[in-house]
Amino acid sequence: MSTPSDTTIQQFRDLLKQVGSGTHTSKSLSRQESAIATELMLREQATPAQIGAFMIAQRIKRPTPTELAGILDTYDNLGPKLTEIDGEYPVTVFCNPYDGRSRTAPINPLTALILAAANCPVVVPGGDRMPTKMGLPLVEIWQALGLNIDQISLHQAQQILASTGIGFIYQPVHFPLAEAMVPYRHQIGKRPTLATVEIMWSPYTGKSNLVSGYVHPPTEERTQAAFTQRGIPFFTTVKGLEGSCDIARARTAILGLNELKAGKLHTERLLLHPRDYGFDGADPEFLPLNKLIEQYGAVLEGKESEIGRSAIWNSGFYLWRVGRVESLEVGFELARSLLQSGTVQAKLQSTKLAIDQL
Repeated sequence: MSTPSDTTIQQFRDLLKQVGSGTHTSKSLSRQESAIATELMLREQATPAQIGAFMIAQRIKRPTPTELAGILDTYDNLGPKLTEIDGEYPVTVFCNPYDGRSRTAPINPLTALILAAANCPVVVPGGDRMPTKMGLPLVEIWQALGLNIDQISLHQAQQILASTGIGFIYQPVHFPLAEAMVPYRHQIGKRPTLATVEIMWSPYTGKSNLVSGYVHPPTEERTQAAFTQRGIPFFTTVKGLEGSCDIARARTAILGLNELKAGKLHTERLLLHPRDYGFDGADPEFLPLNKLIEQYGAVLEGKESEIGRSAIWNSGFYLWRVGRVESLEVGFELARSLLQSGTVQAKLQSTKLAIDQL
């Protein structure tokens, strides 16, 4: 933590005045100004009062795509980086909300294991329970599966990604500057703009399919515009369960297939109807962690279940999205066969062994 100087306090005060002057007189920040404001916050070179005020003011104003691009610039400059690994397919980066789940069972760890078992690498960023929602974070699921991802260094995370195809970024260890903002989130009682950035930021520097979950359509629009400004070449937007990258089965799945070509964004809106593929049904309800792990265990043993069907539904799409299979139907069949053959369970065990041997 840095001690704010008179210079940085005044610098941040001027930025705060722009976004916090009210409906009629506030002004959006430029990309560079947004990046500077974010760095002053992360380095705590602004005062606690200024940081809290900025978070509330920006939430009320709503960040522009340009401001989001600036925040992401700073996250790239100050945050951890996993470098490119060899592989035939783009690395899928799952940008799930860090504030976890409270209404539906998380599917993403199963999806990640299935993709890795199919030689399609994944990166899963996240942290601990996050205010104000305090939902179940993915790190607790990975830990319950025997993977102590909260104890590995960034260098070790790089090794694990290269050897197993699964990369873990754990904010409290790998990005302490961002973790220092968590108490502010608790104290202001609202999700700040940094929570939006968590569903947009990728710690992987190589060729990837960046998957960004969302709840409200304006979030997707801002994401697409911010990614266009930043030149993100290939990404997927998902109206997922609780804003996650988990694709629903109880309703039509709304997906954005986005690709930047010659500086212009090309988006295909894909509406997937679960019934058309035999996957209609209720989305798995939220369970206590021990019960959830029991159900995960059954899925990994190849047994049929609703959570297993959701995992196949999700994995089939993501396998198709990165070009591993030629159609969704083939993707679903590949995911099912990897589970039933024990290949996914073997991937979990080999990843656990890789972590334990570090």
